[in-house]
Amino acid sequence: MTVRDAWTQLQAAVAHGPVCLVQVQQVQGSAPREVGAWMAVSVGLAPGSLHGLVGSIGGGHLEYQAMAHAQQVLAGRQPHGVQRYALGPSLGQCCGGVVHLAYRVVGVQDLPSLQLRQARRLPVAVFGAGHVGQALVAALQRLPCSIVWVDSRPGLWPDSAVADACTTLVQSDPVQDAVADLPAGSRVVILTHSHVEDWDISAACLARQREAGDLPFVGLIGSASKWASFRRRLLERGFDAAAVDAVQCPVGIPGIAGKEPEVIAVAIAAQLMQTRALEPS
Repeated sequence: MTVRDAWTQLQAAVAHGPVCLVQVQQVQGSAPREVGAWMAVSVGLAPGSLHGLVGSIGGGHLEYQAMAHAQQVLAGRQPHGVQRYALGPSLGQCCGGVVHLAYRVVGVQDLPSLQLRQARRLPVAVFGAGHVGQALVAALQRLPCSIVWVDSRPGLWPDSAVADACTTLVQSDPVQDAVADLPAGSRVVILTHSHVEDWDISAACLARQREAGDLPFVGLIGSASKWASFRRRLLERGFDAAAVDAVQCPVGIPGIAGKEPEVIAVAIAAQLMQTRALEPS
């Protein structure tokens, strides 16, 4: 199940009756999931069954006990609130940390706030619909992202992108003109078929940064020699050295070997997810 699927299923479950939302509120030490991770338990969930369960707080006996407690909350036999769990021998888990879980019953009246939460997606602009661009967008479509996918050439996008409600397709020639219309906060990834286009988009992003400062991440696919050439020309164009050096080239987290489009896409998607720390909580 993808992150998007989980939120969609949660909304569908709430529409059919109340569910207990179980969320990791606090973590001390090692734990299977991070603060904010959640699962939703529907009425009548059978012990040991995943039918009627959406999301996960990490599995194992902690999740099993949380499911049972959530059923008690739904039945009115336990109050809403926060429960503390030590991840030691009593739970059959050796993480060694402590997890605080918040239990809350949600119903149809909570759908607007749940939908708002789902709408808080990471804005990503992908320039280039070639092999790497297609692999990257396929990965991002399984994550909580809203995507603007730009190319100067028409008709390159696969049917899966056309049908995806969170992906906007833009054919722009000249391609760099699309930079001005990107949502504020967009993470920009540049990987077109043309070094000329790559440079034009890079320059357009830096110009927008100079004027508005609202593109927190710009990444460019390429080698060290490509970036050395781009950097020199961007500085000659008059862009600030600090702004130029903020461009991530090569884009993607280091340490992932391989040049296959799907491998490159994993490295880039991981780096984009790291930038979520820049988002206000």
